[in-house]
Amino acid sequence: MKKTLLLLLFMCLSTVYAQEYFPNNKGVKTSKNNVFAFTNAKIYVNPNTIIKKGTLLIKDGKVVSSGKSVSIPKNAQVIDLKGKTIYPSFIDAYTTFGIQTPKREGWSGKRPQYEAGRKGYYWNDHIRPDVNPLNQFKFDTKKAKELLNLGFGVVNTHLEDGIMQGNGVLVALNPNSTNAYRILDKESGNYLSFSKSKKSRQTYPTSRMGAMALLRQTYLDANWYAKGKMKNTDLALQALNDKKDLAQIFRGGNYLDDLRADKVGDEFGIQYTIVGGGDEFERINDIKNTNATFIIPINFRKAYDVSDPFLADQVALSDMRKWNQEPSNPSVLAKNKVPFALTTYQLKKATDFTANLRKAIKYGLNKTKALEALTTIPANILKNTKIGNLNNGSYANFLITSGDIFDKNTTLYENWVQGDKNVVNPMNIKDLSGEYTLTTNGKTYNMTISGKGAKQKAAIKQGDKKVNSKFSFKDNWVTITLREGDNFTRLSSFVEDKNLKGTAIDNNGNTSQWSAVFNSKKKDKKAKKGDKNKIPEIVAVTYPNVGYGNTSKPKQENILIKNTTVWTSENGTILNNTDVLIKNGKISQIGKNLSSRGAKVIDGTGKYLTAGIVDEHSHIATSAVNEAGHNSTAEVTIEDVVNPDDINIYRNLTGGVTSIQVLHGSANPIGGRSAILKLKWGENADKLIYKNSPKFIKFALGENVKQSNWGDLQTVRFPQTRMGVEQVYIDYFQRAKEYDAKKKSGQPYRKDLELEALAEIINKERFISCHSYVQSEINMLMKVAEMFDFNINTFTHILEGYKVADKMKKHGVGGSTFADWWAYKYEVNDAIPYNAAIMHRQGVTVAINSDDAEMSRRLNQEAAKLVKYGGLSEQEAWATVTINPAKLLHLDQQTGSIKEGKDADVVLWSGNPLSVYSKAEKTIIDGTIYFDIDADLRKRKSIKEERSKLINMMLQEKLKGAKTQAPSKKTKKLFHCDTE
Repeated sequence: MKKTLLLLLFMCLSTVYAQEYFPNNKGVKTSKNNVFAFTNAKIYVNPNTIIKKGTLLIKDGKVVSSGKSVSIPKNAQVIDLKGKTIYPSFIDAYTTFGIQTPKREGWSGKRPQYEAGRKGYYWNDHIRPDVNPLNQFKFDTKKAKELLNLGFGVVNTHLEDGIMQGNGVLVALNPNSTNAYRILDKESGNYLSFSKSKKSRQTYPTSRMGAMALLRQTYLDANWYAKGKMKNTDLALQALNDKKDLAQIFRGGNYLDDLRADKVGDEFGIQYTIVGGGDEFERINDIKNTNATFIIPINFRKAYDVSDPFLADQVALSDMRKWNQEPSNPSVLAKNKVPFALTTYQLKKATDFTANLRKAIKYGLNKTKALEALTTIPANILKNTKIGNLNNGSYANFLITSGDIFDKNTTLYENWVQGDKNVVNPMNIKDLSGEYTLTTNGKTYNMTISGKGAKQKAAIKQGDKKVNSKFSFKDNWVTITLREGDNFTRLSSFVEDKNLKGTAIDNNGNTSQWSAVFNSKKKDKKAKKGDKNKIPEIVAVTYPNVGYGNTSKPKQENILIKNTTVWTSENGTILNNTDVLIKNGKISQIGKNLSSRGAKVIDGTGKYLTAGIVDEHSHIATSAVNEAGHNSTAEVTIEDVVNPDDINIYRNLTGGVTSIQVLHGSANPIGGRSAILKLKWGENADKLIYKNSPKFIKFALGENVKQSNWGDLQTVRFPQTRMGVEQVYIDYFQRAKEYDAKKKSGQPYRKDLELEALAEIINKERFISCHSYVQSEINMLMKVAEMFDFNINTFTHILEGYKVADKMKKHGVGGSTFADWWAYKYEVNDAIPYNAAIMHRQGVTVAINSDDAEMSRRLNQEAAKLVKYGGLSEQEAWATVTINPAKLLHLDQQTGSIKEGKDADVVLWSGNPLSVYSKAEKTIIDGTIYFDIDADLRKRKSIKEERSKLINMMLQEKLKGAKTQAPSKKTKKLFHCDTE
């Protein structure tokens, strides 16, 4: 036993001996002192824990202790910070620091890529969770210095490329170290977006709804893979499963995409941290309901140069508003208790960060919340307790300042990262900023010194005249050169306090004494302080936040419409001098001399009341219309991309439209699922969608799907012919049939979102609305449907319907057509304006649709054309835009006619609804007035006044010397079937 202990002791001593005397040919041995004690400072341990006149003790890059009574080791370097403040260094949780974003491959002369380019990975190149950016990380010393000077000590970086982008890397901005030491976490998060990879030209997805569908299918496949059900190794799915416990950081980029990302996350039990776009204030309640933590850029836009009235008219009111409202976004988030971090992301110049942060504070952001957004919240996002605070054991990442870090007059002296000092402004340089009276050679000048540290500069005037001068401040010496004509005088002074004095030498060698007396008087101090704390005027946010938005969301009312002519759309019934009572969003009573206590009474004398117009085929109120990446995209849905801010919703209301089906376009034989909406202007996307909405999907025939009009380079996707289109349908329905059979058998199966939708068609749970023109194809699709024992629900366009109306009646399919569009492309050459009337007389349910944002505002007039072309009665014609499209959409028990118990979706017209002279005076949905012609006039006046106010604000901004941007006209893209 004794021998063993002696042997162990000898081994230990031998190790010490070897370490102590290991040959060293680099010079005399020295020990680096890594113990520092910072005393007498105001210390922010975290945003809510503050120590006054405390001590911060650090050793070997970590915090040892902080407090009022800290035991300081004898070997510590003691640094007295009396009058100064220590903060934790800032954290940016969303950057691409040190990682080069790839450039997108050019498309010129290249055909679309439909297959994945990576072998052994997922079938879609834009799914790249396996990417590890550490392999290409290169520490950017110049960028690091820039961020250090802003107060950042740690950044989270990643390769911003793809829908699933791979993991992040947490980096300490320590230019004095090596990657091995400054890489704090090699897998600090998992990154996602809706944007495709620039490294691949793979076509799918081409739309936002396609990206969302791809994310869903990827998560389903990853779960299937985790169960060991896949035959092949998939490195992308393996990586996704391996990284599921990391922070999931999703770049939205605007409030709509923020909500869309959260929707996908919720479906799979994932709470994303969402990188916003700065417009979250527009729908703050919806943002709050995500329960997400956000990362918020503060890249506030510059004021528009509206000095030219003509150019000022080019700027949309919504853009003017955003210039005014964007700086309030952090404040609105904080007041609504939405946790968020701040980021330099999207800033053209990182140096704009500090000014924009102060602007956000000026617009109401609480300073404690601002500090949390730069320290503890990003640390929480990244699940790292050793950054963003100065707790014992945390990294010694901290700032030394002259005072309040967010105050304009505060100087940031040093930014310590991992215990290494980075000088931003030398601490021994005095702050000379202020007003001075400078006297030399019997002359008196006014001197203003501004800036911080070594970057302080001076402007000198004699009266109102600017004096040509040069100012420098180095090593506590001030040097000023005054130049007047060919003569100059050089002044110098050692700085002891803010009153300067020294020797002046002119160009002739004459010397004299000079002085600059600091003017400590602060004029109108009270007024200036009040102005400083005053939040700038912010124009009201409306719902939606565009012109004609509502200052508050319209509310449901009980309404009694008296003594009007009622076109019921119930078998052509007209009721004269009739009252209609609306209660609780429903049509409660129809009759004469009705009364209801408390109801809002509207005099309908001489006016007409109808059911709201229903548009079976629309492309408004959406952010995307086609997913063109595959010949079948049944997995995508327009419900994912509903845009409640589209001004065409309001314009449709002015034309009496209350319900629409937003259809996928005609880029492929099997398109995407539709969204059926009530046009509740001001509500969010979810509240526009019909509750328990019937399920529809868009199919298409003809030129578009076989790519006749796509150009030679693009025409490579199957099918290329009309007979090929037929085979696509047969193939997919056969696959769906087999899929459904396996699913019903109880066997394990891989859930496929595309085949799920197609199986619903076979099971008569989802209905087809098919883009169609030529009779041969119309016949073909009816036969294919009958082969699989279901019916086509609606042929839309159907401009050769008059040729096959008898067959349509037998099949049980409806027709939704145009009143008089023809000859706008080859396959429409045989169209005639009598089409609707002929189909109607064969017993086909016929609707008139728009397929066009402009036409949808005058569908009442389109219906009137059927009286001329085909001799339909007024009531038959009116049914084509009310009860008939409601029937085609399986909504006729709910809307489309005026009947007791139905939804109160009604329109009060100034005259006969089929007249070009009649106007919709009130459009009511579920008992809520969403359009009122008198309120519209008031809105127009208010918009004019608001534009004038905002223009004046921007002119004032320019007069103050602020940078402006050139006005630009916002052109809204209007979607049609063939829009890319």
